[in-house]
Amino acid sequence: MDVTTAKQTFLTNQKKLMAFRHAGGVMYYDSVTAAPAGSEYPMSKTGEVFAEETFKLSKSEEMVEAICCLYEHREELDYVLRREVEEEYKHYERTKLIPMEEYIEYSRISNEAQYAWHRAKNENDYASFEPLLSKVVAMQKKFAQYENPDKPAYDVLLDRYEKGLSIEVLDRFFGLLKEKLVPVIHAVCEKKQLDDSFLSRRYPVADQRIFSDYLMEVLGIDRNFCCIGETEHPFTTSFTKKDVRITTHYHENALASSMYSVIHEGGHALYELNPGDELLDSPLSGGTTMGMHEAQSRFFENIVGRSQGFIEAIMPRMKEIFPEQLKDVTAEMMYRAVNKSEPSLIRTEADELTYPIHVMIRYEIEKMLFNGSVTTKELPELWNRLYKEYLGVDVPNDTQGVLQDSHWSGGMLGYFPSYAIGSAYAAQIYHHMKKELDAEKLIAEGNLKPIVEWLTEHIYKYGGLKKPDELMLICCGEPFDANYYVDYLTDKFTKLYGLDK
Repeated sequence: MDVTTAKQTFLTNQKKLMAFRHAGGVMYYDSVTAAPAGSEYPMSKTGEVFAEETFKLSKSEEMVEAICCLYEHREELDYVLRREVEEEYKHYERTKLIPMEEYIEYSRISNEAQYAWHRAKNENDYASFEPLLSKVVAMQKKFAQYENPDKPAYDVLLDRYEKGLSIEVLDRFFGLLKEKLVPVIHAVCEKKQLDDSFLSRRYPVADQRIFSDYLMEVLGIDRNFCCIGETEHPFTTSFTKKDVRITTHYHENALASSMYSVIHEGGHALYELNPGDELLDSPLSGGTTMGMHEAQSRFFENIVGRSQGFIEAIMPRMKEIFPEQLKDVTAEMMYRAVNKSEPSLIRTEADELTYPIHVMIRYEIEKMLFNGSVTTKELPELWNRLYKEYLGVDVPNDTQGVLQDSHWSGGMLGYFPSYAIGSAYAAQIYHHMKKELDAEKLIAEGNLKPIVEWLTEHIYKYGGLKKPDELMLICCGEPFDANYYVDYLTDKFTKLYGLDK
C-alpha cells in the first residue's frame, strides 16, 4: 500500500470510528442520565454491536496495513496526522493480540457490570456485583499480559492512563504524601473544627439547578456546546469541542456536594472545549492523559473554587438564589465551611487535605488485586480496614464503602492515581501561572477568562498532541515536582486552622 492510499484508508476509517464512538458515548450518557431503568437489555445489545463494528474497523487488514505504512513514513506527514498515526500504532500494538471474541465479551461484561453496580450501590448488595467485578479484573489482567507479558499487569494499566506512571513512581509519590501530609491531617484533627452546619440546611434541587447554571457561567463555559445532566456518579464526557457533556448529583441537604461537582466537571469541560480548531475532527481533540485532565478539574474545584476570593465573588449571587438558607452566612463563614477538613467516608466529598488519602487507599487495593494478594470477594473487608487505619473512620455499609465509586465496574483499573497526580500537577501549574498573571485578583473579581486563556495557550490548545511531561515544561519550565502540592496544602491548612499558633 502506498502512502496516498494509506492516508485515504486511515482517514476514512478514522471518520467511521469516531462516529461509532460518538454514538456509543451518547448512548452511555443517556443510559445513566435519562434512560428508563429497564433499558439495560437493549442498551447492552446495541453496545455489543458497536464494540464488534469498531473492532472490525480498527483491526481490519486494510486498516492495519494503512497504520503500519503511515507509521513507517510518519516523518512525511503533517504534525497532527503524524501524532494520530503514532497513537493509533501504539493502540494497535497494545491490542493486536486480543481476539475479537474476547474483546466483544469484555464489552458485554463491562456493560453488565455497570448496570449491576448501580443496582448494588442502591441496594447495598456487594455480593450481587462481585462476580462481574471479578470477571472485569480477570479480563483486564489478561489484556495487560497480551499487551506486555514482561511487565507487571498493573504497571501496564497505570501507563494507559498516565504515560510513564508505574508502581515504583507512585510508591514514591504516595510515600511523600504520607510523610508530609499525614502529620498535618493529625494536627488539624486536634484543632477546634470549622462550622459548616449551614451547608446541611434544605436547599431545593430546583434552586440548586439555577445555581449550577450560574457556576457554569462564571467558569466561562459556552452552553451552546456544553450541557449538564444528572446521574448517580458525576462525570464528564466529550465527543468534540462542539459537544461536551457534564453531570452532577443533587442532595437537598448538602449544598457543597453538587456545587463542587459542577465546578470539578466544569474544569474537565473547559479542557475539552478549548483544543485548537485543527483538532476538531481528530481523536486527539481531547485531553492528553487522565492526570492532566484531573489537573484541570482539581484546579478549578479547589485552587479556584475553594479560594477565599472566589467565595467572596460568588457570595452575592448565592444569597440571591438561597436567601433564607444563607441570610446569616458571611463570605468568610462560607470560605471556612467549604474548606473544613476532617476524615470522611466518601472520596468525591472529601476535603482537599484528606482527599489524596482516599486515592491512596484505592491505589493500594488495586495493587493487591493485581499482585494476587487479595480477591474481589475480600474487597469490602480490606476497604473497611484501610479506611479505619488511614483515616480513622468506620465504614457503616458497602454503599458508602467499596461500592461508592463507579470506576471499577467500567474496567477503569489504574485510573484512581491520576486524581492525586492531577492535584499535584495543578498546584505546580498554579505556582508558575502566578508569575505571569495576578490570578488571585482575577479570581476575587470573578473574572476567570484570562485564567482560562492562559490554560488554553499552555495546555488546552494542544489537545492530545503533547505528553504531560512536555506540557509541564511548557507551563512551568521544569519537570513535575510533587513538593509544590505538599507545600500548597500545608500552607493553606496551616493558615485555616492556625497550626502555627
